[in-house]
Amino acid sequence: MNAVFVELNQLLNSNNVINQSNEQKSENILFDKGLFLEEVDHYLEKYPNTQHIDIYLYDLNGHLRGKRIDVKCLTQLVKACYLPISIYAMSLNGNVIEETGLGKFIGEPDHLCQPILGSLQPCAIEPETNAQLLLTMKDDRHQECLIEPRNILKRILQQLHEKNYHPCIAAEIEFYLQPLNGEQEVQELITQCFDIHLSDTHQQILDEIEAIAKLQNIIITGIISEASSGQYELNLQHTCDLLKLCDQIMLLKRTIKQIAHKHGFRANFLAKPDLLKAGSGMHFHMSLLDHDQNNIFSPRKDELSQDLLKVISGLLWLMPSSMAILAPNLNSFRRFKTGHHVPLEASWGLNNRNVAIRIPCSDQENQRLEYRVAGADCNPYLSIAMILIGTLYGLTHQLEVPKQINQLTFKSKHYLLPIEQIEALKLFKNNKILAEYLGEEFMELWCTVKQAEHQSVHSQITSIEKSWDI
Repeated sequence: MNAVFVELNQLLNSNNVINQSNEQKSENILFDKGLFLEEVDHYLEKYPNTQHIDIYLYDLNGHLRGKRIDVKCLTQLVKACYLPISIYAMSLNGNVIEETGLGKFIGEPDHLCQPILGSLQPCAIEPETNAQLLLTMKDDRHQECLIEPRNILKRILQQLHEKNYHPCIAAEIEFYLQPLNGEQEVQELITQCFDIHLSDTHQQILDEIEAIAKLQNIIITGIISEASSGQYELNLQHTCDLLKLCDQIMLLKRTIKQIAHKHGFRANFLAKPDLLKAGSGMHFHMSLLDHDQNNIFSPRKDELSQDLLKVISGLLWLMPSSMAILAPNLNSFRRFKTGHHVPLEASWGLNNRNVAIRIPCSDQENQRLEYRVAGADCNPYLSIAMILIGTLYGLTHQLEVPKQINQLTFKSKHYLLPIEQIEALKLFKNNKILAEYLGEEFMELWCTVKQAEHQSVHSQITSIEKSWDI
């Protein structure tokens, strides 16, 4: 179930919707060492007791890979640092998939890594003494690494900007709070959907998450008790700075995990942690602005805009092949079951939570779509990249707009989504349109890693098999 949607209010009057932050502007030019040192000085003035900094990249699965350095080494990062390219060949359990050719075969070489300006933030645990800093990797020619998910998103976003399209996106993140001791939920911890009165323990965790998020300059616009007991949704502020949005999603997920663990809970972002409970998704609300901050999705009459319908057509056209990214592991596909407000086909509709693309209730100025396919376990850089590819394709090609789901008849076409990971990977690998945007190198890497992850699960004998009387 999706919660109360994030209203994109005052979209046209927002001062920071189109205007890129200094950190994003600087990413379009060479790394500015002066700006980084200014950022460090400003941070240490605010947090003078800082002792350690976690420096890291996000791998294909969105896991942090990096190391902790002493604060005395922080300014030395103007000269960059080095981490192995094999980070982007790691599976969910941290093993390097040698079939990618990025591991021992080439000697696991290090590559130059530079700080992302604006990403120096306090950690959730002991923020006065611990900080964290996001890096970006360069290739062997010191150009942007083409297989880094963040760079993939940046590249596709630039293509939209060149055509005078500026997507504005808000994110909704779902997760479960589960006791670390493994005991069943006690009565006082049971929550209900849209419940306002939470247990003291859960409320304390959520309050602390919100407080730390403010320290990290993350705007949480809503906190909702979701469909199943112990499940929550956090809403992030809409923005046109999509790189920063993804940075904040990943930073917030780490914060949630750390705060939950501190209180004796696990924050679980599995798409389907329990077969009997609702799955967890990551939904994205998107409007599309022009350079003058006009929302091109806003209708001139009491009907949907043609540009919105074009975008919907592109998103639906590429959705089955996009599932390999939106549902990145075997567990992800367990979420796609009937009766849980999860789309099972490439569909759209007005104010309908059973579809893949929902047009929520809104006023004319704030018309938008909600993309409801991705799971909570997705890599947001790649998921938003898939949304932008579909947007570009729909705007630049004449595609048939499928009937919305409440208009379907028995004879209407149905575009079913793949329900198995291997099927999804085949569709993804063979899609020439996606290859044009993502690059064949990345697509081959993704498929190799994901096939290896899938095989590692299926190569194990389950307890159910062992119990068979054969």
